Amino acid sequence: MNQHKKAQAEYEKFPTELTSIMMSTVNKEGIPDASYAPFVLDDDKNIYIYVSGLATHTQNIHNHPFVSVLFIEDEVKTKQIFARRRLNFNCTANLVERETEQWQQTVDKFQIRFGELISTLRSLPDFRIFQLTPKNGRFVIGFGAAYNISSDNINQLVLSKD
Repeated sequence: MNQHKKAQAEYEKFPTELTSIMMSTVNKEGIPDASYAPFVLDDDKNIYIYVSGLATHTQNIHNHPFVSVLFIEDEVKTKQIFARRRLNFNCTANLVERETEQWQQTVDKFQIRFGELISTLRSLPDFRIFQLTPKNGRFVIGFGAAYNISSDNINQLVLSKD
């Protein structure tokens, strides 16, 4: 298998190895805030987060619906700390309206992935689901192995020239 096909296969698999993403949001004053959230994915690489309305990142997303997300290899599993496998996306966030078909299907995915806690979260009115739609991104496998991802085809890696 050539290097590009191997990287493409790894890109497809990598997000499924993780259960949470790191997120960067921005508040009303433009100050960045780093946080994390458990997630589920759909077939189009949309990322769904189920978050409390009381959380800082939720308020930030309501005010400024752009989120940078980072999937990153666990430090314990990496062979080289300076070259951890990582995937980042710049996303646009949209609130999924409660009790719609999309909301029900997404909550069901959370329940399958994360278990009984989701039954409790379903009943809490402040918890909401955001769909984070990737616009572009970058997948780094190691030193000299970086690939760009564009909105033209979010599922296809392009070898980075820089």
